[in-house]
Amino acid sequence: MEYTITKFIHVTLAIVALGANATYGVWLARVAKLDAQTQLFVLRTIKVIDDRIANVAYGLLVVTGLFMVFTAGYALTTRWIAFAIVLYVIALAMAFGLITPNFRRAIRALESEGPASATFTRAMSQGRLYGIGISVVVLAIVFLMVVKPT
Repeated sequence: MEYTITKFIHVTLAIVALGANATYGVWLARVAKLDAQTQLFVLRTIKVIDDRIANVAYGLLVVTGLFMVFTAGYALTTRWIAFAIVLYVIALAMAFGLITPNFRRAIRALESEGPASATFTRAMSQGRLYGIGISVVVLAIVFLMVVKPT
């Protein structure tokens, strides 16, 4: 029973984390042509959602995932689990090494230089590429968790 409850929590956390992240592109595309104050509000709101909801859910996914692995008797060296862990580390490196600093740079550029600045435009363009990249990694993890290929 504890495995089933943990699995429910795990899946719910994945929905919350991925669902939040999936909306960022829509928000950014919709606000791109609006005034700087509105853009700044949206970017800061995305940052709050990412920091306080999505990233917390991703962290708890590790906890619940490891609990299920050990409860079910899997080894961390099971191929699909080991590969998912490697992908998770890659996603963390992308998030903390590329995406977060770039997003902060975009917010600072928008505050100081405005939406037409080269710095802001470049940061937003890089952010789109980083977002696509990390989405591919996260979807690969979801695939491994659902399919459990041998």
